[in-house]
Amino acid sequence: MNVPADEAGTVTGMSSEDKQAWPDLAGRALGGSVIYANDELFAERENLIKPEEPVFRPHTFGHKGKIMDGWETRRRREPGSDAAIIRLGCGGVVRRVVVDTSWFTGNYPPEVSVEACGAEGYPSPADLAEAAWTTLVPRSPVAGDARNDFEVEPGQRATHVRLTMFPDGGVARLRVYGEPVPDPRLLPATIDLAALENGAVVTGCSNMFYSSPANLLLPGQARVMGDGWETSRRRDDGNDWVLVQLAVPSVIELAELDTSHFKGNAPGSATLRGIDARTGLLDDPTDWFDLLPQVRLSPDTRHRFGVSVVPVATHVRLDIFPDGGMARLRLWGSPTADGLAALQTRWDETG
Repeated sequence: MNVPADEAGTVTGMSSEDKQAWPDLAGRALGGSVIYANDELFAERENLIKPEEPVFRPHTFGHKGKIMDGWETRRRREPGSDAAIIRLGCGGVVRRVVVDTSWFTGNYPPEVSVEACGAEGYPSPADLAEAAWTTLVPRSPVAGDARNDFEVEPGQRATHVRLTMFPDGGVARLRVYGEPVPDPRLLPATIDLAALENGAVVTGCSNMFYSSPANLLLPGQARVMGDGWETSRRRDDGNDWVLVQLAVPSVIELAELDTSHFKGNAPGSATLRGIDARTGLLDDPTDWFDLLPQVRLSPDTRHRFGVSVVPVATHVRLDIFPDGGMARLRLWGSPTADGLAALQTRWDETG
């Protein structure tokens, strides 16, 4: 087996857009929701977490003025600020925040802040008004028509974030990148080990020309081809691959390789291999073991394969031959006792 390296022999990480491969915990694709905004007269709060990039259509006007692809409040005529609260699709430790003001030029907020809180259950906006909020991004200046990027020191687990604009204006998108920390009390005996919401993360891939491999780990069915991972066309004798760190050390029992919506560009075949990185080296081919031999793949198909009893895995590598696109990767299995204990420790430390 080839080690996870590019043509030059170095491990290939994610692009700057997917810095450190953290998923967008607030994104609609992961189940996020904007549960409150004190004002949304010009543009709806729900636009903040749309997965696609913001767009601008110069000739679209409604009864309240220019229709903007973002959240936009009315012009304030009294002191104060405007705020929106987002319930994260998956609770976790926030590492990076992007306040995207794309297309907002004369109507963006001069300053913003972002706060977080960790709450049990599904509190209402009124309940959250009484919660203890911590600062992720202090009140800071932002530029208009720009992706304003803020690194965040990792702290406690967050379930909600609050974006505040000073004094008013519009924000196109809010991205909250971080480490998912699932609640161990809510995990059944068998889980999807490759799910973002359970803590899995993509740590490398050979090619992400058309779309991110992190899409493979999103919940639900892919709606269109763009919801999956797609590479450029190879013109050599190699193949493409993606490396996934599982949610927790586990024994994998069932693999689902989903090529839904990929019709003329599905891979011809694939292999799946695993490693326990606690005892083996990711860059040593002899430490890897087979989960699935090379199997033929059909276009636009959800393929399910049983996996024989194999050693415990912490990481898997999916190789596709020679290139193409995949919609989802599902890996069902049973976490080990020490893996669950480590997850409980992580939960306790970030609570």
